[in-house]
Amino acid sequence: MNLAKPLLALQERIGYTFQKPALLQQAMTHRSFSSEHYERLEYLGDAVINVIVSDLLYQALPDLPEGQLSRIRSNLVKQDSLHSLALKLGLSHCLRLGEGEAKSGGAKRPSILADSLEALLGAVYLDAGYDTAQRIAKTWLEDIRVDMNMSQTAKDAKTELQEWLQARKMPLAVYSVIGTVGAAHEQTFDVECYVPSLKKTERGIGSTRRAGEQAAAQAILDTMKDSK
Repeated sequence: MNLAKPLLALQERIGYTFQKPALLQQAMTHRSFSSEHYERLEYLGDAVINVIVSDLLYQALPDLPEGQLSRIRSNLVKQDSLHSLALKLGLSHCLRLGEGEAKSGGAKRPSILADSLEALLGAVYLDAGYDTAQRIAKTWLEDIRVDMNMSQTAKDAKTELQEWLQARKMPLAVYSVIGTVGAAHEQTFDVECYVPSLKKTERGIGSTRRAGEQAAAQAILDTMKDSK
C-alpha cells in the first residue's frame, strides 16, 4: 500500500515504520470519511496508553497511594493532554475527514485529535506489539517530569473549585448548558459556571458536557488567581 506523504512523514516523526500501512491509514480515518474508521483502534489505544501511564507512574512514584496515582493518570491522559500531543505530532495534517467534517474544522477539533492519537497508538500496538507501543508513548511523554508534586496538581478544575468553596463554607458552583453546536456524535457544549457567593460567572467550551463544565470551572479559578 502506498501511503500519502503526510502519513510517510508521520512515521518519521514517531520513529516507527508500519509493517501493515493500512493500520496507520485507518488510525487517521474519521467515520465521516469511511466505514473503515479509527474508532476500534481508538478503543484499543485508550487501554494501551492507560497501562503505559499506569506503569510509568507506579515505577516513578512508589510512595503514592492508588487514589493519587489514579488522579495523576487521569490528568495525563485527559482529552486536553492528548490533544496537545496530537498537535505536536501534526496529526491535524494527517486526518482523512469527510467533506462536511473537514469544512466544519474537524481537523482542529480536540476530541477528534485526541481520539486519533489513541487510535495511532492502538495501530502501533497491533502492528508491533506492546514494547514498541510503550517506547513510542514514552517519547510522547518525555517532556513531562513525573514527581511527587504532580499529586497536588492532578485534581480536575471542578474538584479544585468545589474544595476551595467548601473550605470556606460557601455554596457550591452552579453549572448550566447555554447551548450546543454540531451533530449528535460531535457536539460542542457551551457551559456556564456561576459561583453565587463570589458573584462570578464564566463560560467554557468542551466536546462533552463534563468537559465544558471543567473548562468553565478552570476559567473561574483563573479569574481568582488573576485577582490575587
